[in-house]
Amino acid sequence: MMKRLLLIATASLALTGCVNLAPEHVRPELATALAYDAEYAPDGTVTASQMSYRDWFADPRLKAMLTSALANNRDLVAATARIEQARAQYRIQRSDSLPAVVASSGATRTRQAQSTSVGAANGPYTYDRFDIGVGVTGFELEFWGRVANLSESARAQYLSTVAAQRAFYLSLIADTANTYFAILESEEQIALAEATAQSRREGLRIAQLRLDAGVTSALPFRQAETLLTQAEQQLASERLVAARLRNRLAVLVGGTMPVDLPDGLSLTQQVDGRRLDAGLPSDLLLARPDIVAAEEQLRAARADIGAARAAFFPSISLTGSAGFASGSLDGLFSGDALGWSFGPSINLPIFDFGARDANLDFARAREVEEVANYDLAVQTAFREVADALAGRRYLAEQVATLERAVSSQQQIARVAQLRYREGVADYLEVLDAERNLFEARQTLIATRRAELQNRTTLFVALGGGFESGDGES
Repeated sequence: MMKRLLLIATASLALTGCVNLAPEHVRPELATALAYDAEYAPDGTVTASQMSYRDWFADPRLKAMLTSALANNRDLVAATARIEQARAQYRIQRSDSLPAVVASSGATRTRQAQSTSVGAANGPYTYDRFDIGVGVTGFELEFWGRVANLSESARAQYLSTVAAQRAFYLSLIADTANTYFAILESEEQIALAEATAQSRREGLRIAQLRLDAGVTSALPFRQAETLLTQAEQQLASERLVAARLRNRLAVLVGGTMPVDLPDGLSLTQQVDGRRLDAGLPSDLLLARPDIVAAEEQLRAARADIGAARAAFFPSISLTGSAGFASGSLDGLFSGDALGWSFGPSINLPIFDFGARDANLDFARAREVEEVANYDLAVQTAFREVADALAGRRYLAEQVATLERAVSSQQQIARVAQLRYREGVADYLEVLDAERNLFEARQTLIATRRAELQNRTTLFVALGGGFESGDGES
């Protein structure tokens, strides 16, 4: 009979999955242009999705910080834990598609009170009972695909969680690198402000000597004093920015900065001659984990529609058991001690005040929402890449222009100083020249940082950054 019960369970499994009421999963049409603007996306030399962050970034100090961030960042740890939760939920849901076989055994001794029935024995008596068996309880036969679709929904949710963790992985790379570049900019701004303040202290000293000698009036002295206070104010401001950026970077890398970090590179040493190949917008569908996550959410929503539709049909559950029972342990496995039971139960919904209709409407509305979310994810990815491609061109042009502007301002400041010392011009000309040179240098440093951050944004937007095995669950 044990074999018969197993054969019944196997036969019932063969009947499962006869009908699937879920809509067929079809990827929505591409909600963007078929190609990027050729003006901004000439052919590149490398493909981002085939490169790890170690291959793309040249700064050894930055790479050490990225390694620490990917190992210790608390948000990434939490995202990885959500993967384990989703995997466990999928395994739980999947188990409903298989019969749960349970084994049981027991032994009891019972004392029966004196019987009052006519003709029965007058005295009380005691008897034993031993039993052992296996059974299948409430296994739902899969005629309409309800359990299969619930399992598919849980699987898609799990895969979406995996993709979401990978998306955060790339986001963490971008945040860490961009914060590091901002710190480099702040350090260069501090060095510029310190050098400028030192130069202006010397100018103020000379102006004091000229004032004491009666060569000039108090106006040039006060103008030199104003120049110095501007540099000192900028120095204090940049030091505050640098402190806040270092605190942010410490959180990104896991709470404490790694020790024994290698020396880093300056802003100008970060850029090499490699250019990323933008590819086609359709390439993003597989390279961008946020798009993959959105598609899996859509797949889950469609599976939920199938489960909601199946609720309108009757469900059939199977219960069976087989085992041995005897009043003595010696005769437990005798042929006469064998017993079994088997039977299906049918649950036919009749009236539920519209609950099933509401569940189906909810599932359909969620599908519409997930289609919109998928389109939005694709459009956002396209915009990020297109913006970064435009930035790659125009930020490079800005850097080149500002380098020429700084060179010109240096010449103007030098000439203004000579004219002032020779008495040809007043100190106001020097004041304007020094202020313009300082601002031009500040803008150049900030634009170089923006160019580096744009390179990082483009690299991550194209799906770059993963090492072999990284981001995998």
